[in-house]
Amino acid sequence: MQMATKPALFSFFYTILLIIPLLQSAANAATPSVRKSLIRSSNININEKYTFKYCNPLRKKPFDKKSSKKKLLVIGDSQACDFLNSIKENGFFRNYQISMRYIPYQCQPVLSNHPSHFIANKDRVICEDEERTDNLKQAKEQIEEANLIIFSARWKLKAAQALPHTIRHLKLKPYQRVVVLGSKSFGKISIRRYLNMSDRKLLSIKNEIDEEVEQVNSTLRTRLSRRIIFIDQYKLICGSTTDCPVFTGNLELISYDGRHFTKAGARFAGSKVFKNSGLSQM
Repeated sequence: MQMATKPALFSFFYTILLIIPLLQSAANAATPSVRKSLIRSSNININEKYTFKYCNPLRKKPFDKKSSKKKLLVIGDSQACDFLNSIKENGFFRNYQISMRYIPYQCQPVLSNHPSHFIANKDRVICEDEERTDNLKQAKEQIEEANLIIFSARWKLKAAQALPHTIRHLKLKPYQRVVVLGSKSFGKISIRRYLNMSDRKLLSIKNEIDEEVEQVNSTLRTRLSRRIIFIDQYKLICGSTTDCPVFTGNLELISYDGRHFTKAGARFAGSKVFKNSGLSQM
């Protein structure tokens, strides 16, 4: 009997040794609801559709001159679409009619006698084709109609440096208010790595803020006049200008690609930006 039990005992302990790491791994992994949310956030196609779903119908949408609502014009690239999503998710600016002028990152929202100074050689064909690509000259008539103008873009440094000049040459009326949102970047997002982390660990993850983006924001912060409201999204969303959480307090991913919001991220970020920047008073 003793001879017969040794293999059985060996098999038993061997099985235990195999199971322990699996149990430890399961204990360290995100909970099922968080894992499901992370997997959904890993689908770039679905998330990219979300980024543009609300802003696309607003592109060049004429203001209704018969409406008593004030007019909000948002100008920028996919970062402006992010901002519009944060509006929608939180129900802000309900007393405004909203339109958008979409100017791709490659082209930048600038007015200059030398626009090629801000555009890479490879992008000139796209940016100079006014039938395909919007710009501030085309948007000038609608800009003159707006009560509130919000610029939101992934700013190139040269465009950020030139923005005060651009705004001056728009020749806005005294009653028109201008807001400029700083650029944002949430660092590298690694869904596969997050799936193997505990909920507690996920809450502690912070990515360093992009130094180039912070340089652009510093330029906007120091060069824009006091009449223009500059909003540092890093400071409001992240609570810091050095690093930023990857997840909300409810363990929802803020950005799916490091630059653009998830639906939960738009709701989370929009709430922080509006409550702490004065936008809610406009």
